[in-house]
Amino acid sequence: MPKVTYRLADGSEKSIDVPVGWSLMEAAVQNNIDGIVAECGGGCACATCHVYVVGGPELAPIGSMEGDMLECTAAERQPNSRLSCQIKMSAELDGLVVQIPDRQT
Repeated sequence: MPKVTYRLADGSEKSIDVPVGWSLMEAAVQNNIDGIVAECGGGCACATCHVYVVGGPELAPIGSMEGDMLECTAAERQPNSRLSCQIKMSAELDGLVVQIPDRQT
């Protein structure tokens, strides 16, 4: 199963196996990863699952809805900002590393 590492705002890390097809947001919620609020439940409507992609394989480009929602993040948007609800796990994403910002709301 592909693995993702979440770097938490406090500097700690949690690496978890993520089933193919799950979003990084779903995996974070199911594994009690601190800092992923996911108010909209993965509907790309709230930006409370914002992450910074800091390592691993290249992702597909940001879609227009995700791009619009990234304008609403509580923590500063950066070039590597993504919404974890929009990143679907695949075998090719094994080893992905994301940083959770210090705040989501």
